[in-house]
Amino acid sequence: MTDYFHLNAAPDEIRAISSLGLAHLGDGVFELMVRSWLCLRGKATARGLHRAAVQYVAAPAQAAAAGRILPVLTEEEADVFRRGRNASPHSIPQHASRAEYQAATGLESLFGWLYLRGETGRLNQLFALMMEE
Repeated sequence: MTDYFHLNAAPDEIRAISSLGLAHLGDGVFELMVRSWLCLRGKATARGLHRAAVQYVAAPAQAAAAGRILPVLTEEEADVFRRGRNASPHSIPQHASRAEYQAATGLESLFGWLYLRGETGRLNQLFALMMEE
């Protein structure tokens, strides 16, 4: 049985996934991390949690967060980010510019890629850098 919480997918399996596929997965990984982070910081009501989470997972916030980690990415991580950023999305949300949405997609691709590789330590490291005040 596959343990979907502790993945360590083979490099060939990961390469077979499109950048937008990685972004789809990474979106969920990032949102779970944000929700966990909020819960551990005392957000109590479901409404408060949802509103706070939306502020962090929206494309403009993700783009700003991506800017904070770009200088510390390895060459391989930066390549994954660039491929995700340069992927052609089907549409762009009204509340984000094209550049913000592309940067957010790059971030999500990177998080999906790291998750599939089982690199939870690196995910936590990057997430901590993004969430610093």
